[in-house]
Amino acid sequence: MDGISDVAVGVKRGSDELNGTSNGSDSKKLRVEEAPPSRVLHIRKLPNEASETEVIALGLPFGKVTNILTLKGKNQAFLEMGTEEAAITMVNYYNTVNPHVRNVPVFIQYSNHKELKTDAGNQRTQAVLQAVSAVQSGGSPSSDVQEALAAAFSPVLRIIIDNMFYPVTLDVLQQIFSKFGTVMKIITFTKNNQFQALLQFSDPVNAQQAKLALDGQNIYNSCCTLRIDFSKLVNLNVKYNNDKSRDYTRPELPAGDGQPSMDSSVAAAFSKDSNSLLGKIPGALNPLSAAAAAAAAAGRVALAGQSGSSGVLLVSNLNEEMVTPQSLFTLFGVYGDVQRVKILYNKKDSALIQMSDGNQAQLAMSHLNGQKMYGKIIRVTLSKHQTVALPRDGLDDQGLTKDFTNSPLHRFKKPGSKNFQNIFPPSATLHLSNIPQDVTEDDLRLLFSNGGGTVKAFKFFQDHKMALLQMSTVEEAIQALIDLHNYNMGGNQHLRVSFSKSTI
Repeated sequence: MDGISDVAVGVKRGSDELNGTSNGSDSKKLRVEEAPPSRVLHIRKLPNEASETEVIALGLPFGKVTNILTLKGKNQAFLEMGTEEAAITMVNYYNTVNPHVRNVPVFIQYSNHKELKTDAGNQRTQAVLQAVSAVQSGGSPSSDVQEALAAAFSPVLRIIIDNMFYPVTLDVLQQIFSKFGTVMKIITFTKNNQFQALLQFSDPVNAQQAKLALDGQNIYNSCCTLRIDFSKLVNLNVKYNNDKSRDYTRPELPAGDGQPSMDSSVAAAFSKDSNSLLGKIPGALNPLSAAAAAAAAAGRVALAGQSGSSGVLLVSNLNEEMVTPQSLFTLFGVYGDVQRVKILYNKKDSALIQMSDGNQAQLAMSHLNGQKMYGKIIRVTLSKHQTVALPRDGLDDQGLTKDFTNSPLHRFKKPGSKNFQNIFPPSATLHLSNIPQDVTEDDLRLLFSNGGGTVKAFKFFQDHKMALLQMSTVEEAIQALIDLHNYNMGGNQHLRVSFSKSTI
């Protein structure tokens, strides 16, 4: 037991030295007081539920881990690496890329100890370490250890792209991820209405580094956010080289049934822009140039995983007494720029809505299918039509078809507009902006209750140009948005209304 008390004394001293700098914001100060390099590393701010295996996984990409001591009450741990070189590489790497355990940032620095003298009788720790070294030398660990270690060993990443406004192609993924090592294979697919990819590196260490640097980053300005996990697969089986899958080690693979390989002119435009703009520093993805983004938005690049999907939606079960092209334009315009709306002449409870591309159509469908509009639950699906036709010249279709191509009310015309970041599902709470200075809370409460709904709560932002306003139901909020988005508040100031993710 002597050994353990030895370490405990050292630990006490070490953590007290750090108490003055525990909020993490004065990391500069920490660096000045840092201990000299040692193969024992001091890890702080661990989440309560962190396991020893997860702490060990931080060190695994850099070399053999020979010991660990966790201090549960203090949310700290000591990790002993096999060599000082491994420890130095690890500290240098985590100085540029924040280490996370269970999505919580942790702090790593050299310890004052040169080695950990823990009680050899601590069987659980020894068992974990033995399992880890078994894996490192090619053995097979027990299932619980295996799961926790998969993160440190799989060369395959699972990538989900959130808020996907522009198409993300295989080539764009390959450009971004190859900054971290050799990308061998990529498979893309759509699952639960979300674009996903599996991407295999030649080495698990590169997968670990790419995940740490890129998880949560945006590919384009303010949209296409990467969500990255490790896959349980350790090897991908790619049958075809086309715009959905690619094995870079086997260029001879066929393209598969009716699957085009990517249009080379578009690929060239993307790769040219990507080389110069997709971020030269790990962890910083600069947006693609406006030209490439515009080309993507214009639909020159089909969305991988659903190539050829049109931007036209079919909306059915509408309230035909109430619905107008304008009301559909306003509601669907929250999720993309609506180009044309056609209420069907022989079936007035259905309409075709043309969005500016397939991604916006997907986004609107995922948020609005099953919502209530004018008292009826609407159904939104992708249409087989590629465009919405306008009535022939001189033919009066009673105002059922409307062209909104040049509408000044499109929310997503400007690349990088703040609107890209503020896309939320319909909710009872509305975000109001562009409120004139002289308009009071009472004025707005009255305005929003005029349509028959009930205003439950209200809150101005500090400058009074914006506010949150909560209706009693989501349906009432949808109705209020349709009625009052772009409402003229006088003095040529038009109210802007969108759904909020906050509640009051």
